[in-house]
Amino acid sequence: MFDFDTVIDRRNTGSEKWDRYAGQDIIPLWVADMDFRSPPAVLEALQQRVEHGVFGYSRPPEELVAVVLAMVRQEYGWQVQPEWLVWLPGLVCGLNVSCRAVGAPGDAVATFSPVYPPFLTAPGLAGRELISVPLVEQQGRWGMDLEVLEQAITPRTRLLLLCSPHNPVGRVWSREEQLALADLVERHDLMVCSDEIHAGLVLDSGKTHIPFACLKPELARRTITLLAPSKTWNIPGLGCSFAVIPDKQLRRSFRDVMAGIVPHVNLLGYTATLAAYRDGEPWRQALLEYLRQNRDLVLEAIQAMPGLKTWPVEATYLAWIDAQGLGVADPAGLFEQAGVGLSDGAPFGAPGFVRLNFGCPRSLLQQALERMHTVCVRKRGSAKD
Repeated sequence: MFDFDTVIDRRNTGSEKWDRYAGQDIIPLWVADMDFRSPPAVLEALQQRVEHGVFGYSRPPEELVAVVLAMVRQEYGWQVQPEWLVWLPGLVCGLNVSCRAVGAPGDAVATFSPVYPPFLTAPGLAGRELISVPLVEQQGRWGMDLEVLEQAITPRTRLLLLCSPHNPVGRVWSREEQLALADLVERHDLMVCSDEIHAGLVLDSGKTHIPFACLKPELARRTITLLAPSKTWNIPGLGCSFAVIPDKQLRRSFRDVMAGIVPHVNLLGYTATLAAYRDGEPWRQALLEYLRQNRDLVLEAIQAMPGLKTWPVEATYLAWIDAQGLGVADPAGLFEQAGVGLSDGAPFGAPGFVRLNFGCPRSLLQQALERMHTVCVRKRGSAKD
């Protein structure tokens, strides 16, 4: 029903992902947008809006609010009130606003690493101290080290930034893991900003995304939940996200920081978001099946590459790869020379690692994996010589 195999030429389209390597034979598998056309329902809604021809100032349509409330109720059993929603032009913006809305300059913000780079930069931009606690690998998967987190928390720690599902390690945090984290949060009276932008991209059928704020009512009052359709329906360039903030005082602080600085969402962003949440579910289900097959292909291929190690991806379309076994200081640069553009792990807090985006047509992915295999074999062979 939906075509994910056709390779669409994105060169010379102002694409951050592709134009980074303009004029070079490098397959870009780095920044987290997919190389698929957005859902037909979204394209049709945008075309109708463009045909209307008037692009004035806009506000969130009442139908969009109703559709979002219905979505979170159906997916998570979460009874969100309309006034809890704060619309944003991007999720990164929400991370930075959260750091400014909680506490005061000089306070501390904690998070787990490796993690999406804005988690590591937002606290400093807000005049806050960053407390970065390493995730730990246990029994073949990544987990949160709550003992180390508790030891790292200071009397001035006010906020925890949580990535759920996690980018880049691909974990879907279980109810038990989150409840254990919740106990720590309550003991230390922390606020939580939970980035849940990949919630619609759970690949493991036996796993379910649980919003942190849904664990119990007491947590909802101390949580800012960030959501968006951008990753799931491949519309990040249209800039529409939202925060769910049940606590009135916290919501007021969040809005106060936004005032006069954060722009409104554009009307095409609202249009695409409404169409995605209302009409995009058949496309999402087909996408998930395609991504599962891509994920399995990546896992099998990486396991056969000497010097590399990776882990099963429970959610997202991103594979986290340990390239330290190659014995090079800049593995991302090595793969670029071989014709594959990956995300360098250093900005995520993990030098020696790379992140691979498998949200692309399978033929493109296979070509990139073949190039990676060749360079790994060559590199390990030269090391033995």
